[in-house]
Amino acid sequence: MDRWDSRSLFSDDAPEPAPAGVAGTPLAERMRPRSLEEFVGQAHLVGEGRILRRLLAGGGALPSLILWGAPGTGKTTLARLLASSSGMRFIALSAVFSGVKDLREAIQQAKAEKRYGKRTVLFIDEIHRFNKSQQDALLHAVENGTVTLIGATTENPSFEVTGALLSRSRVLVLNQLSDDEIKTILQNALADEERGLASFNPDVSDQLLERISHSASGDARVALTALDAAVESTTPDENGVRTVSDQTVIEALGRAHYAYDKGGEEHYNLVSALIKSLRNSDVDASLYWLARMIEGGADPIYIARRLCILASEDIGLADPQAMVQAAAAADIVQLIGLPEGLFPLSQATIYLARAPKSNAIKSAYFRAATDAEETSREPVPLHLRNAVTPLMKHIGYGKDYRYVHSDPAAKEEMECLPEQLRGRKYFSETELEQTQGEDIDSEH
Repeated sequence: MDRWDSRSLFSDDAPEPAPAGVAGTPLAERMRPRSLEEFVGQAHLVGEGRILRRLLAGGGALPSLILWGAPGTGKTTLARLLASSSGMRFIALSAVFSGVKDLREAIQQAKAEKRYGKRTVLFIDEIHRFNKSQQDALLHAVENGTVTLIGATTENPSFEVTGALLSRSRVLVLNQLSDDEIKTILQNALADEERGLASFNPDVSDQLLERISHSASGDARVALTALDAAVESTTPDENGVRTVSDQTVIEALGRAHYAYDKGGEEHYNLVSALIKSLRNSDVDASLYWLARMIEGGADPIYIARRLCILASEDIGLADPQAMVQAAAAADIVQLIGLPEGLFPLSQATIYLARAPKSNAIKSAYFRAATDAEETSREPVPLHLRNAVTPLMKHIGYGKDYRYVHSDPAAKEEMECLPEQLRGRKYFSETELEQTQGEDIDSEH
């Protein structure tokens, strides 16, 4: 939870960000915008005439909202600004640490305040971490206006928030911050005497600010944390100026940040990008998305499984060796793991990207599956049944079956489909000969 969540659960107002110099208070918390004028980014929501600008201007009822966006894009800040501008009481909970008991206590307090004409904003950070029963506990209070819910989530609410709660809320999407927007936030922190770093007399070049901004991957909190560490760890010169060096910034940034969550939507976005790049025979894009997944911490066995699926679904008989390559990579990765496993995964990825593409196998199967579903009660022809008892043989099981090894003409003359499907063709040699099959994505 944010530091301000550790205060009394039922404090009347959203607490002000702590001033500079308070031990242990992160720069990102100290620099949290106190007004819309200080807020950077999300112009599509807070720009002139946009929805949050109108809500922040006041004068209307504040609806329940789900704020969906990547970390560090301003979800918590916007929730606080909305509550403050509306004159509403602010209660903040984190779904990581709170349960149904905490929700009920917050709702009971909101009910008590409502009797005195005071409305309450209930802010729930990481609302996607609440299970269905916890989300259901909110429904009645949201529906009858006891609380105005503002939920923050980094995950797609279509999958992580119950339909009932979504129908009572408005979903607003926050975009990832651009490098220029993050640079502006860093410059504001460097210039701020009261809450920022100006009192340290920092000297940070534009080039280093741009480096931090780019490395933060759209997360203002990551950028501010890196800047704070770089400035504070720099020794001042005889004039008291702290000139931040390249090496200090590298140390402050640490390992590259990847916008990757092994259990979240971004995982599926990256997998989808990898598979579609392979299907499109784009070697370089395929390697890039593979690297994004590996460096982000994806399970290498999961990647290998996806490569095996593509080898059959999108290549198949156009190059039977594709399955051999994918299966070999899966076996080797299982044996040696990472980091060395990245080599067989890369080899298989390059091979699959370069291989001719055909979805003839997939198309053939689903044509057959359609008929199978529509004729599920069609009996198996008697001559194809195995007569394992005298009774079965007596009633005709196996009669007129022709053994192709001793009767080669059976291949052309003996029908193996049910009566009503005779002559039906599912597999197409023509489709197999095509170098590219239809872009049919069965993944999602």
